[in-house]
Order: sequence, then C-alpha cells, then structure tokens
Amino acid sequence: MFKRFFLTGLLLVAMGSTAWAQRTITFASDCTWPPMEMISEARECVGFGPDLVKAMAHAGGFEAVIQNTAWDGIFAGLAAGRYDVISSSVSITEERKNAMDFSDPYFEVKQGVVVRDGSPIASEADLAGKSIGAQIGTTGYFAAMRIAGNNAKSYDEVGLAITDLANGRLDAVIADDAVAADYALTNPDFSRNLHLAFLIEPDEPEYLGFAVKKGDTETLNLINAALAAVRSSGEYDLIYKKWFGRE
Repeated sequence: MFKRFFLTGLLLVAMGSTAWAQRTITFASDCTWPPMEMISEARECVGFGPDLVKAMAHAGGFEAVIQNTAWDGIFAGLAAGRYDVISSSVSITEERKNAMDFSDPYFEVKQGVVVRDGSPIASEADLAGKSIGAQIGTTGYFAAMRIAGNNAKSYDEVGLAITDLANGRLDAVIADDAVAADYALTNPDFSRNLHLAFLIEPDEPEYLGFAVKKGDTETLNLINAALAAVRSSGEYDLIYKKWFGRE
C-alpha cells in the first residue's frame, strides 16, 4: 500500500513539474522601438528585448509568446488580462508601480535628444521654446513636456516623430538613448541627416523592467528567476553585445 501511494505521489509531482515547464507566458511588446523591439523583414518581433525573453524562457522552462501590441493600449491590456507580461522597454516609475508590479531591472536608460545636422541645439537649455516630439506615454514624452510644455508633440510611434524631425517639422526628438542612437547613428534613412545631440542627465537612474498585473506574484517570481539565470550564465552579456557592440 505504501509503495502504491509513494509511486502515485511521484507521478503527481512529475505531472506537476511537466505542467509548470510547459506553461506559456504571453509577452506584449510594441515592436516599433529599435533596437530594443522592432519588426524584421520576416514580420517577426526582434531586438534586444525579444532575444532576452527567449533566453529567459529557455532558462526558466516556459514557452514565451511575443504579441505585437500598440503602446497606447498596452497597459490597459495587461490590466484586462489579455497577456501576462509587458516586455516593451517599460521604465519603472513610482506612478506605474501603483498600477502594476515590476520585475528586477534589466536595463538602464537615459533620454537621448536627436536633432538635424546643423542644429544649434547642444544642451537642455537650448531646447527652450523649441518643438519637441516623442512617443506618447513614454519617459521621453514626460521629459519633452517638462522642457517644452505646449511645444511638446506626442506620436503613436517614435519613428513618426523622427520622420517629422527629418522633414523639418520638429526641432528635436527625445527617446531612450539606445533608440535615439539607433535612428541617429545607424538607420540608413536618417543617420545621414540626424545626430544624437546629447543625453539628458536624470535626477535618479532610470531602469527598464518587465511589468505584470498587480498581485501576479507567480509570474513575477518566475520572470525574476529566469532573468537571474540568464545574467549568471553570461548569456545576458552576449545578447547585449549582439545589439550594442559591447558588453
């Protein structure tokens, strides 16, 4: 009798382990934020973020599905349960922590200012009275609002703001430094006419994190454990070097 119960117990544990390992976690990403998240020619979401998510899925024993989701509704979708995690270069802020829970930080950012070649803008003081574009609801847009007030213009996608800048309809664009550098330094459509003028020095460090629904500790713990495993294995450094050319 004891042997039967013992074997049954082992079977239940094994089934439970299999079920956990096969869990599917859906990550929402606004894939318009190169090189962090962007759409490839094969219409897949690629970039630093997706590569990190895939590595975490392998380390954490779960299946990751990346769902391309427009930024303007991404937080509402998380609250409504349309996906499990937001992996979309979300800055961890005190205001956002009131509405959702965050993983451990996985990336530090500053806000970069992109201008046209020949522009006299070289410091934050030079932005006074200038028209500044940024993606709506981002920390770049919050910075633009602080600096320019009514001269700040919001866009659904940062690429639209960059296009308006290149065409002379804006004086500057503010975005995460990795994104700003990508458009200004490597993008073939813009790098010939735009440049990264400077970085805005924050009062406090700004970090990106994975966002989960408030109170979803199960998913949060799994994400944090997977992130820690990717860091300790050295794979995080390899992914970083792939997209930014350095560790």
